[in-house]
Amino acid sequence: MQTLAYGSWPSPIDAALAAAHDGQPEFVGFVGDEAWWTEPRPAEGGRRTLVRRRVGGREESVLPAPWNVRSRVIEYGGRPWAGTVVDGEPLVVFVNFADQRLYRHEPDGEPRPLTPVSSVGGGLRWAEPQLRLDRGEVWCVLEEFTGEGPSDLRRVLVAVPLDGSAAENRDAVRELIDERQRFVTAPRISPDGLRAAWLAWDHPRMPWDGTELIVADVTEDGTLRGPHTVAGGPDESIAQADWAPDGSLLYASDRGGWWNLYRDGTPVCPREEEFGGPLWKLGQRWFAPLDSGLIAVVHGRGASALGVLDPETGEVVDAAGPWTEFAATLAVHGERVVAVGASPRSAQEVVELDTRTGRARVIGAEHDDAVDPAYYPEPQIRTFTGPAGRDIHAHIYPPHNPGCVSLGDELPPYVVWAHGGPTSRVPLVLDLEIAYFTSRGIGVAEVNYGGSTGYGREYRNRLREQWGVVDVEDCAAVAQALAHEGTADPDRLAIRGGSAGGWTAAASLASTDVYACGTIIYPVLDLTGWGVGVTHDFESQYLESLVGPLAEVPGRYAERSPAEHADRVTVPFLLLQGLDDVICPPAQCVRFLERMAGRGVPHAYITFEGEGHGFRRAETMIRVLESELSLYAQVFGLHPRGIPVLELST
Repeated sequence: MQTLAYGSWPSPIDAALAAAHDGQPEFVGFVGDEAWWTEPRPAEGGRRTLVRRRVGGREESVLPAPWNVRSRVIEYGGRPWAGTVVDGEPLVVFVNFADQRLYRHEPDGEPRPLTPVSSVGGGLRWAEPQLRLDRGEVWCVLEEFTGEGPSDLRRVLVAVPLDGSAAENRDAVRELIDERQRFVTAPRISPDGLRAAWLAWDHPRMPWDGTELIVADVTEDGTLRGPHTVAGGPDESIAQADWAPDGSLLYASDRGGWWNLYRDGTPVCPREEEFGGPLWKLGQRWFAPLDSGLIAVVHGRGASALGVLDPETGEVVDAAGPWTEFAATLAVHGERVVAVGASPRSAQEVVELDTRTGRARVIGAEHDDAVDPAYYPEPQIRTFTGPAGRDIHAHIYPPHNPGCVSLGDELPPYVVWAHGGPTSRVPLVLDLEIAYFTSRGIGVAEVNYGGSTGYGREYRNRLREQWGVVDVEDCAAVAQALAHEGTADPDRLAIRGGSAGGWTAAASLASTDVYACGTIIYPVLDLTGWGVGVTHDFESQYLESLVGPLAEVPGRYAERSPAEHADRVTVPFLLLQGLDDVICPPAQCVRFLERMAGRGVPHAYITFEGEGHGFRRAETMIRVLESELSLYAQVFGLHPRGIPVLELST
C-alpha cells in the first residue's frame, strides 16, 4: 500500500485500454434460431460490425472491414439490419454507413446493393428494415434529401424490392404513405397481416414530448389505406408500439406521467416506473411480445431491469443475475428473450433469458476483466437537494485504487460529468473512462439533472424552457454538496460533458464560480446559431421546448449562450471537436474561441478529422482522455505518470 497524493496513483487502466472497451452491443435480433447484433470496433476506425452467434455458441463477425453497419437517419440512426432464414440460409439486409445504401448480405460473396445513390444533399438514408418475403420487399423508413440544407428532406415509409431492381432506380422504391408527418418509424404488421401500426410526430415536438400512434389497413396490393390516429397527441409521448400474437395493439405511453404499457388503450401494469424511454434512435425496443402472450420488458425507475410481464395480472418477474441496467434493445424467439445488460462490475453483454426456466445467461460480447476488478470504481447512488428543495439524482464514484491511500487530510479533486441529450440519463454501469480517473485518485460525479429520463414526465419536464438554468444549477448543487460534506476539495472541482453535456459544461463555466476548469466536448455554444438551417433536422426545433419559442423570447437565446458571454469564462478549459460533426458544427467552437481571444484564459482546442458527433476511433479517444487528464493535472497540481502534457495557450 502506497501513500500518495490524489491524482498521482499508478493505474493499470490507461487511455488505450479504456478506448478499446468503448461502445456496446446494440440492435439485437434473431435470424432463425441464431442471435445476431451489431458491435463496435474502435480499433477499426470505429466501425460497427454485424455479429452472429451460431447455434453451437461460436461468435463470428459477419462482415469484414470496411463494412460498417450503421444508419444515419435523423443523424443518430436507427435499427440498421434485419434477417431471417430462407432455405436453410440466412437472408440479411443491412445499411452501410459510408454510402447509406441498403444491402443484401450474400454469404458467399460481396454484399449486393438494393437501393440507389443520390447526389442531392445528404442523399438517401434507410432505417428499421423489415423483411416482407410474401411480397419480396423490405419495408423501412426512407429519409430523402431534396436540397442541400440540413432540413431539406422528407421521410416516408417505403418498400424496397429484394431482387435489387431499385439499386440504380429510385422509382422502383414503392412509397407506402404520403409525407403528412415530418417523422415516422417503421410499420409493425399485425399477426394476420391486415393492419400496420407506426409512430409519427412533427416539429417542434420531440418524440418524448408528443407522438401519434397511427394504424392503417394493409391492402392486397401492399399499400397502406386509411391511416388514422388511435393514441397519442401533442402532450402524450408513445415510445414504442407493437402487436401481440392475439392481434391486440400494445404501446408504451406516458399519458399517466410515466411510460407505462397499454393494450388497446387499457393500462396493463400501471406503475411509477418507465416501460419506455426517449426515442433517440429509430427502432429502440423496451418491450417485445412473446408467443405465449407474456411480454418481455425493460423497465424501472432510474435504472432498468429485464423482466417478463403477464398482461392479465400485471405481474412482472425480473430476470435473476448480476445485471443492474438493460439497454433499449430486445428480441424474442419462441420462449427466448435476448437483451443487452450491464452492471457496475461488468460492461454491456448480450444476455439471453429462457422464460420457461427463468434462467438468464451471457451469450455474446461477454465481459472480460482486462485488469484486476479491484481497480474498478465503487459507485454510490445518491439523491441530493437542489434549489427550491428539488431532488437531484446522481452517481458518485469516489477515488479508488487497491494499492493507494491519500496523504493525511487531503481532499480529492472531483469532476462533474453532465450527460448529453439533454433528454437522456447516465446508466450505472462499468465505464473504463470513469475508472481511468478514479483509479488515479480523481472522483467523478455523474448527474442526472432535472430534465433527465427515468424518473417520470414531471422530472423530465423540469428542463422545459430552463436549459442552461436547471441543468447548470443541479450540477453545481451536487458539486457544492460534495465539497460541503467533505467528500471533495472545493478548490479542485471540474465539469465535463459532450453534446448537450458540453453545453452544460460551457454554460457552467460562464455562469458559476464553482469549477476550477472544464472539458467541453462537441458542444452547443451559441443558441442563436444552432437551429433550423444549421444543425440537423431532428433537433432543429428542439430549442423551442428547451429554451422557449424563439419568436417570443429571442433575448433568452443570447442571454444563456456561452458564446455570448465568453468574457465570463475565467478558468482554463479544453475544447474537443469532430470536424465532420453536422449536429454541433465546428463553427460554434470557432466563434466561441474568437470571442475568447486576447483574454489570457489558458485553453486548448483539439479537432479530429473523420470524427462526427460522438468519437468512435480508438486513437481519438486515447488523445481525448490523456488531454483531459493533463488539463486537470495542470490546474489541480496533480502528478499523473506517463501522460503527455497538454499545451495550453492564452
